[in-house]
Amino acid sequence: MTEPEETLISVDPDSQRRLREKGLDYRIADMAVDADAEGFLRADSRGFLDEDPTDAELAQMRETMRARRNIGVYDPAAGSWPIATVNSWVTPLSLPGGEVDMWAISSVTVAGTHRRRGIARNLLEGELRAAAGAGVAVAGLTASEATIYGRYGFGSAVPVMRFTVDTARAGWRGSDAPSTGRLVYADKQTLATDLEQLHEASRARRSGQVAGWRGRWQRMAGLAEGDKEAAAVRGVRFTDADGAVQGAMAYTLAELPGVFRSELRIRSIITTSDEALREIWRFVVQHDLVTRARVDLRPVDDPLPWLVSDQRAVTAEVHDHGWLRVLDVDAALTARTYSAPLDIVLRVDDPLGFAAGDWRVTVDERGRCRITATSDSPEVTLGVVELSAIYAGGVPAAQLAAAGRIHGDADAVSALSRAFLTTPSPVLGIWY
Repeated sequence: MTEPEETLISVDPDSQRRLREKGLDYRIADMAVDADAEGFLRADSRGFLDEDPTDAELAQMRETMRARRNIGVYDPAAGSWPIATVNSWVTPLSLPGGEVDMWAISSVTVAGTHRRRGIARNLLEGELRAAAGAGVAVAGLTASEATIYGRYGFGSAVPVMRFTVDTARAGWRGSDAPSTGRLVYADKQTLATDLEQLHEASRARRSGQVAGWRGRWQRMAGLAEGDKEAAAVRGVRFTDADGAVQGAMAYTLAELPGVFRSELRIRSIITTSDEALREIWRFVVQHDLVTRARVDLRPVDDPLPWLVSDQRAVTAEVHDHGWLRVLDVDAALTARTYSAPLDIVLRVDDPLGFAAGDWRVTVDERGRCRITATSDSPEVTLGVVELSAIYAGGVPAAQLAAAGRIHGDADAVSALSRAFLTTPSPVLGIWY
C-alpha cells in the first residue's frame, strides 16, 4: 500500500523541542508497528471516554489510521501508551464553485493525568505549522468541545441542524402524487456502499463537505466492530425510474418505555435529488408504530419543516459542527467563487502569523477572486477566526459585525457579507 504523502511529513520541530523540554517525546506513531498502533488507538479511545477496544476493533481502526499522519506524545514515566494523540490527512473541502485541499485534524486527546502542561497547544500549533509547510491553505476539524479551537484561529464555519420530529403530530404535507422511483430496504453491505457512493456524488453540491472513507460508511451501516447498536441498524435506498440510486438512509429503532411505540434514530441521510429526499422524509414521518424521530448533521435549509402539516411538531436546533482555519489567504480565497462583485481591503489579524496582513480582495462579475497584498488603508478589519468562519459561505459577515467581531464601514461589511454567502447552505454530513 502506498502511503499518502502527508503521512511522511516529520513532526513539527518547534513542538518537538518544547515538549522535549518538558521531558516528553513527540513522535510519529507508526501504524505498521504493532506496539505503536495498539498504544495510539487505545489512548485515542481512552481520550474520548470510549471503552477499551477489542482486538477486532483495533484491526478495523488500524486500517483507517494507516492513511493518516498519527502523532503521539509519550511520557517515559507513564507507560508505553501515548499521553496525547493527534492525527491528520489532506482531504478535498468543497467550496462554492470548486474545492481546496484541507488539512483535516482529528483524534486530539490529552490524558487527564497530563492536563494544563501546554501539550494540546503544541499538538495544534504543530499541525498548523506542518500544514502551512506542506502548502495546504486551510485546516479543518470537528470539535467535541466548542471553546478550545478559537485560540488557534479556527472559526465555526459550517453550522448544521438537529431535528426532533413528533411524528404522531407532524402529518405529511408533501405531495401525495406517486413517486417516479422506489424506496426499498437495503442490506447492510449495500447500505454502506450506497452511502459511500452517494456522499462522493453529492459532496460537491454544497460547500463544507469533505471526502469520506470506507470505515465511516461501515460504521453508519452497522458493520463496525464494537458497535453496540449494529444489530438494530436498518437501511433504505431510493432508486429512480432507471434504477439509479439517488438516496439512502441508515437508522435504528428504539422502543419507548410503556407506550408500545418507538423512536426512529437516523444515522445518516444522503441524497442526490430532491425527490429522493422527499421520499425518505415521507418514510420517516409516516412510519408505523413510531412517534418520534431524531437526526443530526442536516443542512440548515433542509426542507423538512415544509414537508409536514404542523411545523411545530419539528424541533430544529442549529449548532456548530465544521470548524475551519485559513492558513494562506491568497490560496484559500481564490479557490472559491462568490455571490456578488467585491472590491475591498481587508486587514486580517492572526496571532500565529499565517494569515496576517492587509489584502485587497477583488471579485469580478463571474464571481472569481483576485487577492493582492496592499498598503492601502483597510476598510474592514477582522481576525483569522472571523475570516475562517465566513469562508465557506454559511456565516454572514454582517452577523459577526453586529456581534462586534468584524469592524468597518457598514456598506463595506454589507458588501463583504453578500459576496461570501452562498446557497444552498453549506453542510458537513460527517464527523471526522
